[in-house]
Amino acid sequence: RGLDAFVVKTVPGLSEWKAEGTQITAGCGLLLSALAVEAARHSLTGLEFAHGIPGSLGGAVTMNAGAYGGEMKDVIVSAKVMDEDGGVKVLSCDELELGYRTSIVQKKQLIVLEAEFSLQPGETEAIQSTMKELNAKRREKQPLEYPSAGSTFKRPEGYFAGKLIEDAGLRGYRVGDAQVSEKHCGFVVNRGKATCAEVLQLIEEVQKKVKEQFGVQLEPEVRIIR
Repeated sequence: RGLDAFVVKTVPGLSEWKAEGTQITAGCGLLLSALAVEAARHSLTGLEFAHGIPGSLGGAVTMNAGAYGGEMKDVIVSAKVMDEDGGVKVLSCDELELGYRTSIVQKKQLIVLEAEFSLQPGETEAIQSTMKELNAKRREKQPLEYPSAGSTFKRPEGYFAGKLIEDAGLRGYRVGDAQVSEKHCGFVVNRGKATCAEVLQLIEEVQKKVKEQFGVQLEPEVRIIR
């Protein structure tokens, strides 16, 4: 039925970037993968982990995106944000309160406009080699052959979401065309024409079964807008 809200599409707009020395400033609409490529092209290391993460820079800052031991908080200097009243200000890394898949941007419903990053000098070939290696690991372990919103659940403290889901006997579990990935149980994939309702029902059923069997409440990593 759509969203009863004002939606701004930042891709491909708001995607300008510039590099000065080891600093890169980029707009919120720039794809994270493109930012990593440009950093490599300028022989700057630190964003290799981000190359295979889907989505835009704005979303990555909002969620403190991370993978393979790296997170946005490791390289970000500051972000320019807008509040609900249209006020614009710059927040430092500390002020962004970047944690595991969270930030002040989420808590106060801010909008990321651009961000500045501090990287380190490196060798382009070595950086590109690392990105290729990490992407190969993703292809091997993640269900990239099907549409998905990425990792569906946050990692519970002391556990791994995918392992809990697998141990609950839910590998391949389906609701319509929404399915717990048979390749990586932490992903909900679309096997054809899955509806939003099917995906949400599947998420809820997985949460219920894991809670019943292990006493662990799984929290969605994906943002659900109703």
